[in-house]
Amino acid sequence: MKAIWNNEVIAESDDTIVIENNHYFPHEAIKKEYFKSSDLHSTCPWKGKASYYSIEVNRKENTDAAWYYPEVSELAKSIENRVAFWRGVEVVE
Repeated sequence: MKAIWNNEVIAESDDTIVIENNHYFPHEAIKKEYFKSSDLHSTCPWKGKASYYSIEVNRKENTDAAWYYPEVSELAKSIENRVAFWRGVEVVE
């Protein structure tokens, strides 16, 4: 799977986990030069507290467009520290 934003592959892996129609990529699969930590956090009742990244590609920023769960509930252990995308990031095979 590939995550693409602003015509650039920002993550790529054959090892994604799909939950609630979102592909969760291993943290090692993201191209870290495009990601910067965000102050945004949210809470999912069954997964836990999410942290976010903003993505910057070719001087364009997509604020809070990626999220991950650094610590998860027992129910969500399979996606712990994996990264998923929204806000226009395309995930394709």
